[in-house]
Amino acid sequence: MSIVQMPDVLANKIAAGEVVERPASVVKELVENSIDANSTWIKIDILEAGLQQIKITDNGDGMAEDDCERAFLRHATSKIKDENDLFHVRTLGFRGEALASIASVSRLTIQTSQGEEAGTLLQLEGGKVTRKAKSDARKGSEILVEDLFFNTPARLKYMKTIHTELGHITDLLNRLSLSHPEIRFEATHNGKGLFKSPGTGDHLQVISNVYGMGIAKQMLWIERETLDFSIKGYIAKPEVTRASRSYISTMINGRYIRSIPLSQSILRAYHTLLPIGKYPIVVLDIKMDPILVDVNVHPTKLEVRFSKEKELFQLIEETIRERFRQLTLIPELQSKSIAREKTVQNTMDFEQKKAESVSDQTWNNMDTVRENIFDQEQAAVKTEPLTSKLFEKTEEQKNRNVYTEELPEEKLSETEMDSTEPKQQAQRVPMMYPIGQLHGTYIMAQNENGLYMVDQHAAQERIKYEFFKAKLGSTNNEAQELLLPLTFDFSKQEAIFIEQYKADLEKVGLFFESFGQHTYVIRSHPNWFPKGFEEEVIREMMEQIMADERINIESIREEAAIMMSCKRSIKANHYLNQEDMFRLLEDLRQTTDPFTCPHGRPIIVHFSSYELEKMFKRVM
Repeated sequence: MSIVQMPDVLANKIAAGEVVERPASVVKELVENSIDANSTWIKIDILEAGLQQIKITDNGDGMAEDDCERAFLRHATSKIKDENDLFHVRTLGFRGEALASIASVSRLTIQTSQGEEAGTLLQLEGGKVTRKAKSDARKGSEILVEDLFFNTPARLKYMKTIHTELGHITDLLNRLSLSHPEIRFEATHNGKGLFKSPGTGDHLQVISNVYGMGIAKQMLWIERETLDFSIKGYIAKPEVTRASRSYISTMINGRYIRSIPLSQSILRAYHTLLPIGKYPIVVLDIKMDPILVDVNVHPTKLEVRFSKEKELFQLIEETIRERFRQLTLIPELQSKSIAREKTVQNTMDFEQKKAESVSDQTWNNMDTVRENIFDQEQAAVKTEPLTSKLFEKTEEQKNRNVYTEELPEEKLSETEMDSTEPKQQAQRVPMMYPIGQLHGTYIMAQNENGLYMVDQHAAQERIKYEFFKAKLGSTNNEAQELLLPLTFDFSKQEAIFIEQYKADLEKVGLFFESFGQHTYVIRSHPNWFPKGFEEEVIREMMEQIMADERINIESIREEAAIMMSCKRSIKANHYLNQEDMFRLLEDLRQTTDPFTCPHGRPIIVHFSSYELEKMFKRVM
């Protein structure tokens, strides 16, 4: 066996297997080249989902005749000259593989000009130049890709249906328009309009174009800057959810990327605000020094590595959480078939001015304007404390928790809530006065803004969750000796993990003592383990070790707090008196996030006075 160097045609076909996965890959590479060429308008014409024809037309800088021919050589690029440039990449393309790879598996025609003189026309078939001539002098480029995979039938048979491939192209165009709102994109399929973006530079207008006006009205602007990072974009309110995380769009220096750790940091910011299995809509634009991000880790350039990822993820999480803390997140049930009597502006204001450095006060002012336009968020209700004798408490009543059992060793009180500024937190939820109960499950309350329904189980889950979270988080790993040891029978696989991570388990105060084949006893455990839930917490730790091959104590404590809050909260069909309902509502107002339970379900639903009057035809 002898070693030979592969011909360029064969090498390009192999590279095409990595770069050109489907027609959407061709669209991506060619449109990114147009963006790098400073185009402000890009048109995409597609026939049969791109398998028959893809034509990209732009008004970019164009290429000179010599550059046009060299562009189809393998690893030919104008983006980087030396190794130093590789670590300061500021363009979308740089590897010099795309054009050569696409040309090797298609019939390709390019016309390009810099606008000063006649342009260049080049035709290639299977990567080989078949024709070269002059073209018109219109500034920009036009690339026509026909019969994709005509010479690689094995690749062609793996293509999906027309609708599937077209869906991938549409999704790509959505991402490109979100990452470059300043560029006007137009796309047609089989001669019919497929996609169009305004190109005004306003992210919110693109979001409206991609997801619809209704979603755009529910988006919240965020912006934060540090020495290393600048983040800005839009996040959806927690009640706006989707069934997959594909609606989370993240851009790094104008490049759309896929990053599971980055998406997880966003989801952590929504923690306990989303139902299980639901995900938010997020459009996040991140700017950083190119030296802090490595984009050369995958041929399609969709995956990146960060140098300061911990700092970036923490910044994102804190910024989103802080944004939510400024808002009242109570869903309001509205009649969709009628118009408001209020004088409101129904069209979106796409000329919002964003200062380079946005203070908290500026943030609030900005959102006040936005909220007035959308008419979607209510001002905090400022009312005097209720003075009716109905709610006056005796000394004995003040010292007991009448609407549920006592917490172990502690009493649940307003001062024990996980809130550094309880007065400020209470303002996020208006004062509500209970008027009754529905099916022993929902508290009915009112104020001048209308009617509120409160899920009593979800409300107390939130109250107890924040109590237990603060309590468990403040303890150390001191051991609690057991009178009767706990005995566990594990599988062989679990026993292997116990032996492998025994030292790590002991560091957090958990000592497994072998007691026969795959059987272990525990004679002590950390004193933060919730009483009555010791076995469940230990099982949870074992599942985490097997899944993540590490121990995350913060996560374990979080799960323990959720578990305890759920099991020790009042259930449905539990009737409360007027005083109990009032105390529950007041305790809820003191929590940090009073709008959802720890599982992400809503706690409060609001029926405005206007909607109630419309139901009874009191206003028309």
